Amino acid sequence: MAGITCYGLSSQSVLGLGSESSKSLLVMKGKQRGIRGFQIKAQVEFVNAEEAKKLVGVEGYAVLDVRDKTQFERAHIKNCYHVPLFIENTDNDIGTIVKRQLHNNFAGLFFGLPFTKPNPEFVQSVKSQFSPQSKLLLVCQEGLRSAAAAQKLERAGYDNIACITSGLQTVKPGTFDSVGSKELQDAGKAGLVTIQGKISAVLGTVLICALLFVTFFPDQAEQILQMAPSS
Repeated sequence: MAGITCYGLSSQSVLGLGSESSKSLLVMKGKQRGIRGFQIKAQVEFVNAEEAKKLVGVEGYAVLDVRDKTQFERAHIKNCYHVPLFIENTDNDIGTIVKRQLHNNFAGLFFGLPFTKPNPEFVQSVKSQFSPQSKLLLVCQEGLRSAAAAQKLERAGYDNIACITSGLQTVKPGTFDSVGSKELQDAGKAGLVTIQGKISAVLGTVLICALLFVTFFPDQAEQILQMAPSS
């Protein structure tokens, strides 16, 4: 497929540092080939959710989910394949222990993300299930890991690769048949973030009710304010 060099954003996990909270630049480079004196550069195709659905339903692309086990179990596309780009890091050297504690107290606590490391068997695991000629739609939650996975597979000789721009978080309910306790777009939400969302919703409702009360019952609102103790 002719195209140009693509650029995407990678998280700290893409750099193998165990967390997706920090983002750095990931350069996607196609593989060059010579055909009758011309050079054609293979390119990863980035599509939206509706286009991805057509790739699967019409063009026969297989869905390869590269998220970690936790997000995959919360929700995934029915009949997809799962090969995580990152796996849980259970190493016990002193450096890893320190990083894991920092992660668990911040990103892990707020976002419910496990402390991970690159999966050394990723490419080999994909090769054991798909030939380089296979048509693959790579999916992750935000679009970062799928872009990094596409780069690895492209280097390994895979030419027919597509990714969903910005990941499953952009997929509306009903676009794909899914399995799990959450919608695909919500599979990345966990930890204190979900509680924060509920608190914000409650506070918003209270503020709206207070505004309506003051608007339609100004005299009663003034009396209530006068009853409040003065500082």
